[in-house]
Amino acid sequence: MPVATPTDFEIHLFHEGNLYKSYDIFGAHVTENNGEKGMHFCVWAPHAKQVRVVGDFNNWSGENHEMYKVSQGGIWSLFISGIQTFQLYKYEIVCQNGNTLLKSDPYAFYSEKRPKTASITYDLSGYIWNDRKWIQKKKIKPIYQKPVMIYEFHFGSWKKKDDGSLYSYREMADLLIPYVVDYGFTHIELMPIIEHPYDRSWGYQGTGYYSATSRFGTPHDLMYFIDKCHQNEIGVIMDWVPGHFCKDAHGLYMFDGEPVYEYSNEHDRENWVWGTANFDLGKTEVHSFLISSAMFWIDNFHIDGFRVDAVANLLYWPNQGDAVENPFAVNFLKKLNEQVFNQDPNFLMIAEDSTNWPKVTHPVYEGGLGFNYKWNMGWMNDVLKYMEADVSERGNLHNLITFSLLYAYSENYILPFSHDEVVHGKRSLLNKMSGDYWQKFAQYRLLLGYMIAHPGKKLLFMGGEFAQFDEWKDLEQLDWFLDEYEMHHKAAIFSRDLIRLYLKQKILFETDHKQEGFEWIDADNREQSIFSFIRFGMRPNEALIVVCNFTPAVYHEYNIGVPFETKYTEVMNSDDERYGGSHQINPKPLVAKEGQVHNKPFFISMTIPPYGISVLRAVKKRGAKKK
Repeated sequence: MPVATPTDFEIHLFHEGNLYKSYDIFGAHVTENNGEKGMHFCVWAPHAKQVRVVGDFNNWSGENHEMYKVSQGGIWSLFISGIQTFQLYKYEIVCQNGNTLLKSDPYAFYSEKRPKTASITYDLSGYIWNDRKWIQKKKIKPIYQKPVMIYEFHFGSWKKKDDGSLYSYREMADLLIPYVVDYGFTHIELMPIIEHPYDRSWGYQGTGYYSATSRFGTPHDLMYFIDKCHQNEIGVIMDWVPGHFCKDAHGLYMFDGEPVYEYSNEHDRENWVWGTANFDLGKTEVHSFLISSAMFWIDNFHIDGFRVDAVANLLYWPNQGDAVENPFAVNFLKKLNEQVFNQDPNFLMIAEDSTNWPKVTHPVYEGGLGFNYKWNMGWMNDVLKYMEADVSERGNLHNLITFSLLYAYSENYILPFSHDEVVHGKRSLLNKMSGDYWQKFAQYRLLLGYMIAHPGKKLLFMGGEFAQFDEWKDLEQLDWFLDEYEMHHKAAIFSRDLIRLYLKQKILFETDHKQEGFEWIDADNREQSIFSFIRFGMRPNEALIVVCNFTPAVYHEYNIGVPFETKYTEVMNSDDERYGGSHQINPKPLVAKEGQVHNKPFFISMTIPPYGISVLRAVKKRGAKKK
């Protein structure tokens, strides 16, 4: 569709903060003007004296390509005939003080591969999608009643070629998708893939909020990757960073010589911890820019969800000594979520939030922030602290395991074991576990099993599925050679079986957000560090009994209270020898007997494995007595 100078109404909406598809206006677009083919350029630079388009088509001299100011708010526009796709360009901005800046296009669809920084003209149209079945399937059943098992993934370090170079989006589709499908993951979460200058920022300090990083190919190549995921029934979540951006000279920082995208006040602008600049979320044009970015990835790349980074640094001013609410950010988040769900009611909006802000996952019309999921960082911190403690100390830390159930239903939670927990000296999940080599693997299996059994959706960072021993090395690929070692190979088998159990047993996910779906059997056994609970499903007389032993002791004929008078079949035991365990399992169905144990009317006698989790399914029996 031809792109013309923005209309007065579009300009009004942009400055008002309500132009939610501003990428159709701003940036560089293939178009025609009076029969001539070329590119239309549009940029917002409110303090500039003059703006020119420079590139390889004019020897980087903007003398004949000066832009026209089309609004008093500083929108500049220009059509240049003869320019084709894949040509380099920047904006040459003359500041009020006479200095000249060369800036990349904030709305560029494609960028030069780092360390080069020019924007590249690109036509996003033309890709033919084949994911209609996926899109229709998402509408059939709400995500809240579905299994969600997310594989958090970093494109640059999952796997590399023999020469150390990176796989492209298309090449990675052929490698990653069969791997993820084999394990049973339902979603892939991509760590930020917007254009960013520094590899080791992992994409969290970006310059191109509309530009898929060129490290791995073109935007169409990324579309191919996502399309292939959808064709294999894998959802794609994108890590998205609306809080702050990097301060590299070619990027958004001081875009026209003065604050444009960032706060004018230095104290609010500078994010001292990360060396970045905070978006000015009180500025309506920034609302148009960021909300349009969200819409851009939904419209053009069929993204299924966003994990919104560092929500705590949005809700509260980063540089305040005490927690001081940022009302601009609160209003922005509500507005963002409302517009996203207007666009796609089945979308995943996930807050990475470490605060106790109320109603994060409640609708805006109910006084909430409007997300539909939130990372349960409290659960993650508590359970890892407990697992890192020596077994002799766990009795004193008992409440770290039970506390999460006091608030588990106050929000819609995702239980995350993310990249943040296995980098910068924090050690891998496996190496966090206390004890000797065998005990580390046993507790690793127990940890993953407990995550699967606990109410909430799940997230696991790459490498966690085969018990990577070293922490994440962001410049190297995962330690794939570990599969040659018996315990790592068996850990991978366990992960596959555990995820398949999760997908098969509806009880483990369909009542994640219903309090009646969980009931403690015994939450108070701090002497033995044994926890037992029930997960109920949507149907009567169905339940899973979960028993976790966080010590190396083995117990035989251990009585556990159960709700129904029926047989209980063990469907998972992390101590199975197939997984590297000592094979303290319950191979035969356990018959419930009458008798008060743990305040339940019936009980079973079972073997409890060392550092293990046992999951037992109540066998349906017509007319069985109920609690």
